[in-house]
Amino acid sequence: MQKAAIFLGFVPWIVFSVVAGPSTWMWAALAALACSVILSVPSWRRSRSISVLDAAGLLFFGVLVVLALVLDRAALQPIEDRAQLISSVVIAVVALGSLAVGRPFTEYYARQQTPREYWDSPTFKSINRAITAVWGLVFVVNALCDVAVAYAGLSPDVFNWVVPIVAIVAAVRFTSWYPDHVTGRDQPQGAHEAPSVRQADAR
Repeated sequence: MQKAAIFLGFVPWIVFSVVAGPSTWMWAALAALACSVILSVPSWRRSRSISVLDAAGLLFFGVLVVLALVLDRAALQPIEDRAQLISSVVIAVVALGSLAVGRPFTEYYARQQTPREYWDSPTFKSINRAITAVWGLVFVVNALCDVAVAYAGLSPDVFNWVVPIVAIVAAVRFTSWYPDHVTGRDQPQGAHEAPSVRQADAR
């Protein structure tokens, strides 16, 4: 699986999380929307489809930009106060929702480098369910960190930066390691049965 492609799908959400604040969330939403458009256009031109992360980003950040334009400051106050928490909850729902309906969001990226005949293989689907579940857990952790800072007054340095970064790095490493672990490519030749068949099943 191309972990770089998956990470690119998170770029708009990362931009929003880093830039958003009580006085900057509107600009953060505009920047994240621009990133979503930039990431979506090549995919749409190539295959007339976009990932669920890109679709969610276009919708979510587009709505935020529209709200910023049409509502007064008093009406926008709840969004200003909880912009990062809202975005963390939304992306967690998107990730876990894709898993719940049987279409893990990571399949979109895996299919870009996998022959179509393997898309329905049990190994391919199992790998993507596991990786999607891990990323969904990361987003839940991020949302809980936002809650810890906003409602419990815990250290923003720890819960807005250290914990989320550690969780994301762990998920990236898992995304890189797990497919090879399942298919046996990280084992010496001959250490598992029929390696070529299992590898083909996963690709």
